[in-house]
Amino acid sequence: MTSTSAYRPSQPGARPGAGLRRAVRRLRPILGDRLLEPGDAAYAAATRLWNSAVTRRPALVARCRTTAEVRAAVVAARDFRLPLSVRGGGHDWAGRALADGGLVVDLTGLRSVEIDVGRRTAVVGGGATVADLLAAARPYGLVTPTGVVRAVGLAGLTLAGGYGPLNGRYGLALDNLLGAEVVLADGRRVVAAPDADAELFWALRGGGGNFGVVTGLRYRLHALPTVLAGMIMFPLAQAGPVLRGYHEFLAAAPDELTVMAGFLPGPDGGPLLFLAPTWSGADLAAGEREIARLAAPGTPSLHQVGPMAYDDALRLFDASMVDGNRYLLRTRWLAGVPEPVARVLTEAARRSGSAYSTLALHHFHGAAARVARPDTAFGLRDPHLVAEIIAVWAPGQEERPYREWAERVAAELEPLALPGGYPNLLAPDETDRLRAAYGPNYPRLLAAKRRYDPAGVFGSATPTLPRPDHA
Repeated sequence: MTSTSAYRPSQPGARPGAGLRRAVRRLRPILGDRLLEPGDAAYAAATRLWNSAVTRRPALVARCRTTAEVRAAVVAARDFRLPLSVRGGGHDWAGRALADGGLVVDLTGLRSVEIDVGRRTAVVGGGATVADLLAAARPYGLVTPTGVVRAVGLAGLTLAGGYGPLNGRYGLALDNLLGAEVVLADGRRVVAAPDADAELFWALRGGGGNFGVVTGLRYRLHALPTVLAGMIMFPLAQAGPVLRGYHEFLAAAPDELTVMAGFLPGPDGGPLLFLAPTWSGADLAAGEREIARLAAPGTPSLHQVGPMAYDDALRLFDASMVDGNRYLLRTRWLAGVPEPVARVLTEAARRSGSAYSTLALHHFHGAAARVARPDTAFGLRDPHLVAEIIAVWAPGQEERPYREWAERVAAELEPLALPGGYPNLLAPDETDRLRAAYGPNYPRLLAAKRRYDPAGVFGSATPTLPRPDHA
């Protein structure tokens, strides 16, 4: 095996050389026609992401079905100095699932889900999506915290955080991770858990895919057959009082009620303010009273909230991400929505000029905020909001006005924001903000990177930590 000091991946875009040919010779007998090269019939589909703005072209795609195959692909990339990336759900907006000119470890064939009803746990493959887990757990009335987009890969969502409608009651997705099977850069298979390689387990819960390929995850499940959820929409003219009420509501929101908010394009093209509450308590009547109080500052143009399965509540967001459109994301952490923040967001919605672009505020509170910061690598445990600035345009449209809109909103929010930002949404070059995002956990996280990936094999992970020799 190549020594640590000798590993240097070839530069993105470099012409394939002897290393690539040797990798093909090693992996072809193992993967057969599941080792894809440009020109193969299945290559285009295997390298297509939901964000069509990503145009990277890997040299090889290893469509793995077992941990042993993942190990073979990782070791080949390391031995032959190929840039390596890992594709789970493929929903990183920056396209880090695809290594330009490199080798992609494709986990979409590892989507198994096993539910242990008695222990209330789930074991899922590294390529499983939110939808895969929720569909398997639904017949038993069980759930685990997830994000709001069902097509997102569980591993990528969990390893860097996992904001969603249940974090007030049950914590982030990573707070419900009980263990993980990981293939390290040297090909070793290890299990990370509280009682097995605890330092790796700590780093995985917030540090993303920087330490290895996660081929399996074990989650804690919760009995929750029904939530009270839906959408409440308001005309843009009511944004002032509604956001003022939202800001005041957040300060005393019960654990059981997590409320996403933001702006969406309306049916006539103009923006609408939305509140998306999810009540996870057993007393639905109490939830109805809390949600009525939340909506009281305005006169909704739409108020559709009712009891449903958690999986169905997430389906309300399925139309928000259209595969094939082009996306650029910016993010800020906010302590709340005081008047200056509300003005920035409202004016940004007014001038978005897009039939697709959105602004979303993800609510972090309750159980998630009661986890001590040193307990996981995740860096911000105070109650806050994640502002997600999502610029969207159709293929054929000019990128510049949409990029400028997103960057202007982010710049206007910067003096009103907390340091750092949600690592899962930061761009690969936002290294200063990434350091601030982890705060006092950052030195320990870098030490874990040096320990588990000393040569920087996983250099395209989300979020992107610096190579150990560059830190």
